[in-house]
Amino acid sequence: MTVTGADIVELDRIAVDEALRVVELAESADWDRDTPCAGWNLRRLVAHMTAQHLGFAAAARGAGLEAAHWQESPDMGDPALVHRVAATAVLAAFAEPGATEREFALPELGGSFPGRQAVRFHFVDYVVHAWDVAAALGVGLELSDDVLGAALATARRVPADPALRGPGNAFAPALDVPGGSGPLDETLRLLGREPHRWPAAA
Repeated sequence: MTVTGADIVELDRIAVDEALRVVELAESADWDRDTPCAGWNLRRLVAHMTAQHLGFAAAARGAGLEAAHWQESPDMGDPALVHRVAATAVLAAFAEPGATEREFALPELGGSFPGRQAVRFHFVDYVVHAWDVAAALGVGLELSDDVLGAALATARRVPADPALRGPGNAFAPALDVPGGSGPLDETLRLLGREPHRWPAAA
């Protein structure tokens, strides 16, 4: 399937909306829960997600090289509310006419990328981060097979070179994918998650 700029923006919106849904299920006692992101509790994960939204929004508007846009806030206050504001900002930036035709500077990925490819990175990241949050809370994801298939197609294109994976890089080392894995499980394993350890969200 050929994914147009409009298609990837819509897919990204669906993933971000699902991440918003599961983040907003969290109650005050949940922010200290462990997540599939090693060493990060739910509050830290949502702080990271918030910073990534703001960084990608800046990149869509030509300001991706400004480090301040990517910095995590030390005080999240109401994490779900702060996250929603950032998610609204990135969705608006991606929806601007011509956004997917621009170059996005993405320092964490080591360079600049065509807008459509950059939005693909954001899309697959938010399918995975929505799962991270769902796993921490013990709830399932609500994403269609079409969305999960598109995420898998993107995950398969992420370079598996160990030098580009792990601490300090955007993605964790890929894990083996058992035969018969569904698209969500395969996406998660290709990007370093262990879905079998978090069965409620599988």
